[in-house]
Amino acid sequence: MLGRGGSGESWSAVQLDGAGVELGRESIAPQDLASTVAVWEASARPRWILRSLRDVYPPLLAAGVRIHRAHDLLLCHAILRDTASLAVPVPASGRWIRVDPLIGAEAPALFSLQEGTGETPQIDELLEEYARQRAALSRAPDSRLALLCAAESTGSLVAEEMTAAGLPWSTAEHERLLREALGPRPASGARPARMAELAARIADALEDPSLNPDSPPRLLKSLRRAGIVVDSTSRWELSEIEHPVVEPLLAYKKLARLYAANGWAWLSEWVHEERFRPVYLTGGVVTGRWASSGGGALQIPRSLRPAVRSDDGWVLICADVAQLEPRVLAAMSKDTAMAGAARGADLYEGVVRSGAVQTRQEAKYAVLGAMYGATTGPSGRLGPRLRSVFPRAMALVDGAAKTGEDGGVVSTLLGRSSPRPDTAWTSAQSRASDPDADGSDERFARSRARDRGRFTRNFVVQGTAAEWALLWLAEIRHRLWTLPDARTSADRSGPVFARRAHLAFFLHDEVIVHAPRELADAAARCVEEAAVAATRRLFPGFEIDVPLDLKIAEDAGKDS
Repeated sequence: MLGRGGSGESWSAVQLDGAGVELGRESIAPQDLASTVAVWEASARPRWILRSLRDVYPPLLAAGVRIHRAHDLLLCHAILRDTASLAVPVPASGRWIRVDPLIGAEAPALFSLQEGTGETPQIDELLEEYARQRAALSRAPDSRLALLCAAESTGSLVAEEMTAAGLPWSTAEHERLLREALGPRPASGARPARMAELAARIADALEDPSLNPDSPPRLLKSLRRAGIVVDSTSRWELSEIEHPVVEPLLAYKKLARLYAANGWAWLSEWVHEERFRPVYLTGGVVTGRWASSGGGALQIPRSLRPAVRSDDGWVLICADVAQLEPRVLAAMSKDTAMAGAARGADLYEGVVRSGAVQTRQEAKYAVLGAMYGATTGPSGRLGPRLRSVFPRAMALVDGAAKTGEDGGVVSTLLGRSSPRPDTAWTSAQSRASDPDADGSDERFARSRARDRGRFTRNFVVQGTAAEWALLWLAEIRHRLWTLPDARTSADRSGPVFARRAHLAFFLHDEVIVHAPRELADAAARCVEEAAVAATRRLFPGFEIDVPLDLKIAEDAGKDS
């Protein structure tokens, strides 16, 4: 852990390992680390250079110490090692690869490390890696990569802070919602009453008394025996079938997901002292989107949102962006026609007004199809109309798709690059070009090429939207910290945030802030102003609306 002064090149270093802590090349007791960091934060506001914030920040937060600025070497190494815009990227090193301990493969944001020597990097190694990263950034054609590294590191700060503060959660409300949906809590190994009723109806409709609807192979066999020809038991395929079994089966599958993913077992494991504290994985997806480790933080169903409930004297500021990705596409492509359609709260209605399509439903099909590479159905049919009305936006995603199909690499607006094709992909293309290749080899290679094109088409948009969200988070974090302390205390949020408005939840294009009631309006302004600042920072000189759907309430239920 390195602290760099705000002005000049003066350095002090903190090395954490099993033997103790070294500060400025002098040893200090590990228990003194928090107080020492607090002194530095108060006097110098350094930028902390760390192997990984996950290693160091949680115990500091638990001790009441907040870090203002940081550079996460592991997160930035992954960006600078793979970026296509650098003629000389940071050299890959096993010392700076994050490894998933379960599968032994590199994971973009899992923080368990498998070092080549099994030892923590020493101070000199941290300095050397930071020097390599600074050198790489100095070779970048502009400042965008530096902004991405700063945003990624700040995102890691936010992730650890949200875990420490937790998402306010009402156990009583969660249990009430479960009883309402599923019936009383069942005995161990038994189905909830509502699911048992539906299972009986499913068995009756299929004339299969021994059917277990939790077994997809058994269910599929029973469906086919009843004359229902389907390839899977997915909701999308079943919803196209007209049969008495469909309604109870779809209802059963919905309740089964709720029971398995967020039932009583989940509640007892993940919610303690009225706080849900998931582990967020910054950059957990190759596009830069976040993931979560355990608890399903990014998959909380809407039906449980009323259980997300503020403390007494506090409120929640819930904000999400309307149609973020197509707005990002309009701005990054500088398509003024599409930006015009994006004015206001509903971009799809703007697409209708542009004359490209006739209905809002068609607009949604067309725009999503353009970003995800749909070539059939309504999305494929409407694509040519979008190309005529929004040529710059469509040229950007079409070009990204062509690059991917050819085996190339694409990058987001700030410079995060897509993974290169794997060996299976290149082998398939090589076999197709072999003189002895047959039609099946060629069809397989074309299919794999189209799949990669769809991935790279979406990568540039989804990845740039993730960058906007990182900047939004960073701006919210900064602005909230300028607000005064609260009169009431939310003690369960921990020593750093008990009296401060703070970020409590993040999901791609949505945030929840937990704020003292007397500061609710000020905190809401922070969220709104942060969105404007993030937009100007990412798309300087281009006008694009990024409107927020924002509410202030005591719970996160949609209608509250």
